[in-house]
Amino acid sequence: MPDQPERAPEALLASVFGFHAFRPGQEEIVRAVLAGRNTLAIMPTGGGKSLCFQLPALCLDGLTVVISPLIALMRDQVRSLREAGVAAGALTSGNTEEETEEVFAAIDEGRLKLLYIAPERLAGIGTQNLLRRAKTRLIAVDEAHCVSQWGHDFRPDYLRIGDLRRALNVPLAAFTATADEETRAEIVTRLFDGQAPATFLRGFDRPNISLVFEPKDQPRKQILDFAAARRGQSGIVYCASRAKTEQLAKALQEAGHPACHYHGGMEAEDRRAVEARFQREDGLIVVATVAFGMGVDKPDIRWVAHADLPKSIEGYYQEIGRAGRDGAPAETLTLYGADDIRFRRQQIDEGMAPPERKAADHGRLNALLGLAEATGCRRQRLLSYFGESSEPCGNCDLCDTPPDLFDGTEPVRKALSAALRTEESYGAGHLIEILLGQTNDRITARGHDKLPTFGVGKDLSRTQWQAVFRQMQGYDLIRPDTARHGALVMTERARPILRGEESITLRRDLVRKARAKHVPKALVSDEDAPLLSALKAKRRALAEAAGLPAYMVFPDRTLIEMAETRPQTLDQFARISGVGAKKLESYGAAFLEVIAGAEAATPVHPARRKLAGREAGTLYDALEAAQRDLARGSDGYDRFLTCPANVLRRIAEKKPRTRAELEKVGALGEAKLDRFAEAFLAIIAEER
Repeated sequence: MPDQPERAPEALLASVFGFHAFRPGQEEIVRAVLAGRNTLAIMPTGGGKSLCFQLPALCLDGLTVVISPLIALMRDQVRSLREAGVAAGALTSGNTEEETEEVFAAIDEGRLKLLYIAPERLAGIGTQNLLRRAKTRLIAVDEAHCVSQWGHDFRPDYLRIGDLRRALNVPLAAFTATADEETRAEIVTRLFDGQAPATFLRGFDRPNISLVFEPKDQPRKQILDFAAARRGQSGIVYCASRAKTEQLAKALQEAGHPACHYHGGMEAEDRRAVEARFQREDGLIVVATVAFGMGVDKPDIRWVAHADLPKSIEGYYQEIGRAGRDGAPAETLTLYGADDIRFRRQQIDEGMAPPERKAADHGRLNALLGLAEATGCRRQRLLSYFGESSEPCGNCDLCDTPPDLFDGTEPVRKALSAALRTEESYGAGHLIEILLGQTNDRITARGHDKLPTFGVGKDLSRTQWQAVFRQMQGYDLIRPDTARHGALVMTERARPILRGEESITLRRDLVRKARAKHVPKALVSDEDAPLLSALKAKRRALAEAAGLPAYMVFPDRTLIEMAETRPQTLDQFARISGVGAKKLESYGAAFLEVIAGAEAATPVHPARRKLAGREAGTLYDALEAAQRDLARGSDGYDRFLTCPANVLRRIAEKKPRTRAELEKVGALGEAKLDRFAEAFLAIIAEER
């Protein structure tokens, strides 16, 4: 337990931080932490979370260790604290040797009040001893949602924090801006051993931030136009890939903006230079990856733009929260398109998470699509996700310009019916083909042209149906099922609509077709994309286990053929280009299980596997069946006789025509020849 506070928090609040009053909600959290209570605080970004552990650290004797996932944020907070006269330091992979030595010296001399470390450092053997020697009195966990395997940016090293708390036997205070009910429950389990901490849930609303979503239509131009209208203001542009951050930063520079890129693949010194510029320069635009995060506590960021759709509402909320921390008006723009949705689905499907987490992640993405395709005030939709209600905000694009709405009950019922009548085994592309009454080999082969729903949706175009399915996912009426390679399955929320007990309102599709040069060529059709993602995930797992590059398991073109042809047997799988005998033996069963299920991947005898994909394989099966039937003779009472699998393989390969040839190939002996020769030769003759 902590010692009695050395100084009153109100005095330090004024003398160190320059604030003469707490922000709403801060004081009771500070009091709980100072009282030695385990604490969980969910506060909006910009709501003053950092002060809720920094101030108690100054009041208490000893060291407060702060666990944070972002190097940039740690460095920024340490710099700010030092500017305020507080002895703070950080141990990160980005430290210079001199910086690390200075931190250790401050710990040994008892001067350090706050030590920032990344969760990965907890894996080191000496970390607990260091923190025990430093007389740690409090553990503060920033971005605590990272402890949850259901969160939007799970960090496995966060799972060690509970062990650290128990080892040091000190209070723990956890903070986050984005944690739904499920995530909060896991935080309590992981960090507090299921014992409920003092919990403070502050409002999620940031009324000073304007919310705008736009369908992608020349997205680079959209971002450049948005930045041009705000020239001279500090802003952040989030992108889904490192390469895109560099490309877009260059485009902004060419348009006359001071801009730079920032992502996790950069050298530590380059990242520090960008952080320093962003903190120092007014009007600088930083283009960053959403996965890495900026983590710079800059209060006057006036706008945040997403060049690509974020991963979840939690991620979106956290990222836009970097704007307007000072409470002044700030603006956001989020671009989204079909390729974004496909990319995010692919990220989920190709991940290594268990099926239940993938299902939850698809649900979270559905919630974000619901926000993008909202029919009314976006802030109401956003806050309702976090369990809050509000009046229309008047500070979002839909409050400014209400969308064109229509009664979508009947189209949705048709779509749900099509999914159910095809046993919820197909994606949107196949279901739209059915609704439009269009035939192809896949539809006719499965008899889907005979379904009552075939052709019932001709009143809408393909584009309109795509919008309907997208909005159905936004309402969480349907979800992709990872176990079925992305097939759409109906949720409980959809049943009242299907039964005619509830109606639903949709918006007219706003997505205009982008210019062809901006649309990347898909590797496979939308229908086959989820299976390709599952195959890539399996390939990555096998490659990592074997210590091989992924392409050495199978190249992309082989996986594409698997996804398109969907082999159901080992013979069919062996006919895929790039599947040789060794790879068939090493990987065939694993990939066949992904494609066709565990039953299709049942192990077969090695002798039979050598014939997979060849005509001799079919002959082997016929010979084996005949042998089974005659094992005890034609009447079923004779002595049990069988032929070894390798003998059957040689017979299938050589195809002998006479008893003498059969005897020579198979080395069967008189008894087995008498039992099997006639049947075997008849089968071979028929095969010829």
